[in-house]
Amino acid sequence: MCWKRNKRKFTLAVLVIAALAAAFCFGGCSGNASPSPAPEASAPQTFAPAPSPENTPAGNTVTMSISCAVILDNLDLLDPDKTELVPEDGWILEPVTVELQEEETVFDLLLRVTREHKIHMEYAQAPMYGSAYIEGIANLYEFDCGAGSGWMYAVNGWYPNYGCSGYKLEPGDVVEWRYTCDTGEDIGGGYQGQE
Repeated sequence: MCWKRNKRKFTLAVLVIAALAAAFCFGGCSGNASPSPAPEASAPQTFAPAPSPENTPAGNTVTMSISCAVILDNLDLLDPDKTELVPEDGWILEPVTVELQEEETVFDLLLRVTREHKIHMEYAQAPMYGSAYIEGIANLYEFDCGAGSGWMYAVNGWYPNYGCSGYKLEPGDVVEWRYTCDTGEDIGGGYQGQE
């Protein structure tokens, strides 16, 4: 009897570890199979932002958008129950410029802007990686459009290889949340899209 109980605990532990590994691969929003070292569990690690482009808004603002346009080219892969959720032009949120809050990360911005615009967004915390994992936006989730589908983010055209809670924003940053159907290869954020 003791073996069966321990076997169940072991199986549960393996499933939890596998789920966290999968969350990091997709939830880190980078599509990069080489995970960054895990930050300390006490607080998310932040990284220096990519250089800002020259044509950014002045002041203490950032621009954010949410697009699932790539799904329009992959409707054959899309869960049929999700078809009506995809906007005709692919924009869930066209670019909006908002005031940057102090110490705001990409995740903080996404959480705030989706709430302000009443856009459904679901996430899970991945303490092992010190970041939030974006499960779905506007009821479009990972794997809804193929095995390599899910949400990724880019800042100033660059797809960081770490979670969205770890990227501290700077004034003028342009944040794009984009749905991918091919682990980022179809939106310029896959392995080949990294510098």
